[in-house]
Order: sequence, then structure tokens, then C-alpha cells
Amino acid sequence: MIERHLASVLKREALRNPVVVLTGPRQSGKTTLVRACFEDLAYVSLERPDLRRHALADPLGFLAGLPRPVILDEVQRAPALLSYIQVEVDEHASPGRFVLTGSQNLLLMEGVSQTLAGRLALLELLPFSLAEILGQPPLDLSTLGRPAAGGSAGTVPAEGLWETLWRSAYPPVHDRGLDPVRWLGDYYRTYVERDLRDVLKVMDLDAFDRFVRLTAARTAGELSLSSLAEDVGISQPTARHWLTALQAGGLLFLLPPHRENFRKRLRKRPKIHFLDAGLVCYLLGIDSPATLARHPQRGAIFESFVVAEFVKARVHQGREPRLFHWRDATGHEIDLLVEDGPRLVPVEIKSGATVADDMLRSLLWWRSLPGNPHREGVLVTGGAVKGMREGVSLLPWHLG
Repeated sequence: MIERHLASVLKREALRNPVVVLTGPRQSGKTTLVRACFEDLAYVSLERPDLRRHALADPLGFLAGLPRPVILDEVQRAPALLSYIQVEVDEHASPGRFVLTGSQNLLLMEGVSQTLAGRLALLELLPFSLAEILGQPPLDLSTLGRPAAGGSAGTVPAEGLWETLWRSAYPPVHDRGLDPVRWLGDYYRTYVERDLRDVLKVMDLDAFDRFVRLTAARTAGELSLSSLAEDVGISQPTARHWLTALQAGGLLFLLPPHRENFRKRLRKRPKIHFLDAGLVCYLLGIDSPATLARHPQRGAIFESFVVAEFVKARVHQGREPRLFHWRDATGHEIDLLVEDGPRLVPVEIKSGATVADDMLRSLLWWRSLPGNPHREGVLVTGGAVKGMREGVSLLPWHLG
């Protein structure tokens, strides 16, 4: 079993809070994680039709028949349970009484926000980070941009860059050695077409499928709801609603623009980043690593892959991402800005393996802006070089 960085956080929060809620996309490993972390706890899955019927028909009686503490898996299947759990933890607030998991984050969060606010720890589990796959500690953002040893970086994944991205980071692909294209096709049909469609009450399946695929084609690009809605043939409110569901479901991350303008007029649109490169490849019809290596979208897919690694580094430590992008009205941009306390570290992401001088141009320009006190910078490339150049920290694609 691949060790999850969130495990220690999950155990810690269960010692502090009466309820711990673990959300995340389907097949991200939530059930495996909670059962490994809490081996002695009773486990109940509301995916079982008989248990779900009991919970829906008689939530109070269902809870009364369960031991404490208990793991309730896929609790969004019986949202009425949350109100009764609230009453119980108000009366008996001992830590670790309930460990709840839920895949349909949109439904679960509606219930949590209404009933359990202030009574729980809310954590999110995303698919594997590359550090988890390699058995390494999480990316340490506190050292980001600071001098590192030069030379070639070690622990390069044996599969190489493009196969790593194409293969996907979802646990079943790695745990069971499944074919990524076939598994991702099944995943897309069951989770996106069934679960999210049920949440959204989508009637036009073709439009919804077109929306997801066109959104994937925009990964690493600025969000334009009007353009996306027009291309799909839906209204802007519908596009916004569907996009929110994909975001809440853990499929994509909207990277917000940073507020600091340094006397520049800034663009204020977020950027779309899918959180799994393999899923983007499937949605775009990229059927092999060799196809990905030649694909015109390879740079955008690589950028989203790197941003996802930064998101996972924060989320799997139980922290808010605090990640942004920066772009002014003249087209100058920084792919990623990382807030770490008072530090603001710009990160440029280039899929090329060779570190060319023009890869540093945006970072050097941004650091020279009048009124900008931040002097660190990071360039992540598709190569293996690690070190410093012109005060910029160079990191290989595997961030090792």
C-alpha cells in the first residue's frame, strides 16, 4: 500500500474533533485510507442498498444501532443522518466519534455547512501525488525558491515524464496495474456521467459530455465562461453551475489571480487546472505517452500536472492551497504564485527538458517590478536539472 501524506493529519484531527469528514473525488482512496488509519473502528458503507434504505427510512434508529466510534462511508447517500449526528455530538463531544467520507462533494458540503459547522475537521483526499508514488516526503513549500544543490536530481520515475502524466495518479491504476485508458473511460462514465449528472439533474447528456471535454481542452488556460458556454451551446449560468460541480467534485482546481498588482493593471480571471493529467489525456483522446509527447496541448497538460502537485502538497497536509497566478493587461504572466506566510514565490512551468535563457524571462521581469520586495523564483522544467541560475531555483519535473 502506498503511504498517504494525509494519514497523519487524519489521525491527529480524530483526536481533536468529534467528527472528521474526508471528502474527495471517487476512487481517490478515501475508504482505503480511513480503514487503514482506524483499523479498530466499525465500518459501515452506505453504498450498500439495504443499509442505505434503513438510513433513509429511519435515520435515528439506524444511528442507534451503530457502535461508537464508527466510520460512515459515502455518507452523502443519506444526508438526513447529518442532523442526527449534530444532535449527538452536541450532547457527547468526545473526539473521534464519527469518521465520515463522501465522494459527491457538492451534496456532502451542503449538508455539512448546514448542520456540522464548527463541530468537525474537514479534510480532502486527492489522487496520489508523485511524491506519494515515489515514497518521498511531501513537497516542502517553505524551502521553495531557496538555494539547492546543483547537478542532476535523483529518484527520477522509471516511466519518464510523458508516461507518468498519461498513466494518471488515481490509486486503482497504480494499485492494480490497470490499463489507464480503459480504467479512465469507465471512471468517466460512472463518476462524471452518472454521479455528477445526478447531482446536477442534467438532461442533455451530449451537452454535458461536450462541456467536460471542452473544459479539459482549456486546462492551464484562463476561464472565459462566455466563450465556454457559447462553444458548448449552453447558457452562462448553466456553464457556471456545471463548472462548480466539477470543481467541488475534485476534478479541477480554479487557480485565482493574485491581488498584488505592483502598480500594474491585472487580469482577474482564474485559470482552469484539471487535477489529473491522465484524465485530461483521456478526455482529449490522447491514447499513449508517445502521442502526448507530440501533442500540441502537452505544455498545458504539463503545467496543470505541476500545479496539481502543489495543490496536493498543501491539501494532503490539511492546509489551504494559497496558490495563485498573476497576469497583467499587457500579457506578462507568472504561471503560479505560492504564498508561504510573508513570502510570495513565483513559479514558471516549462515542459522543455533544456533550461533555455528565455525560460527565465518572466521570472526576472516580475522580480524587477518597482515595489516588488520578493526576490525568490522557481523554474520547473521537463528535464532533470536541479540548481540555481541567475538567482532562480531550478526544479525537475518530478520536483525531487
